[in-house]
Amino acid sequence: MNNSVSKAPRFIGAALIILAAGAAGHFLYMSSRQAPTLAAAPAAAGPATDAGNPATQTTPDKKPIPGTLPDITLSDMQGKPTKLASFGGRPLMVNFWATWCAPCRREIPLLNKIRMQRHQQNVEIVGVAVDFREDVLKYVHKVPLSYPLLIGEEDGLAAAEAFGMGMAFPFSVFVDSQNRILTIKIGELHEDEANFAFDRLRDIDNGLLTREAAQAAVADAFREMAVERARTEAETTSKSAH
Repeated sequence: MNNSVSKAPRFIGAALIILAAGAAGHFLYMSSRQAPTLAAAPAAAGPATDAGNPATQTTPDKKPIPGTLPDITLSDMQGKPTKLASFGGRPLMVNFWATWCAPCRREIPLLNKIRMQRHQQNVEIVGVAVDFREDVLKYVHKVPLSYPLLIGEEDGLAAAEAFGMGMAFPFSVFVDSQNRILTIKIGELHEDEANFAFDRLRDIDNGLLTREAAQAAVADAFREMAVERARTEAETTSKSAH
């Protein structure tokens, strides 16, 4: 971890170590219970919809993943309290991040690109920065976001926990037009994953797929993408070693 770690929210303090350990345990648990998730590349968690769905399982200290968008209010960049649900009623992705998180920072150009490409499809992306407000504003001044941004410190962490996540940054929540959660991608989001999930949200809106069928399709696709990505990275590493 580089010097950017020093910018991690000071309100976490000593609890950061404990929460990080909990998040690591959560990753391993998700990896063992959910089809699209690999230990080396955490992928997706489905919403809590029924007792037989592996996605309904959580560690004892974690809240269950909700089936619908939680009732969350955070401040926007101007300091105005804003309900997350105000962005709903359309295909939506909510991206939780922090300035001190390297994978989070790498995602920003991709999210800017996807939002520009899909904005005419009534798609929206909302960032939720769980970090000190002054650090977030300073960072986005240098690295602009083309999508709405909400900011929270302790209330930002509470918002993450409302999704059943906690300190597992970054994670991205895909929500359909009825404010129902399709899936949660844990870890750095990739373009093929984002486009596949948004296409399935469109299929739900067009009546081509039920949410359950779309969830199954996303789970299968995310697993295959993660396997292919790991295979490609292994081949690249092997070639560079020679």
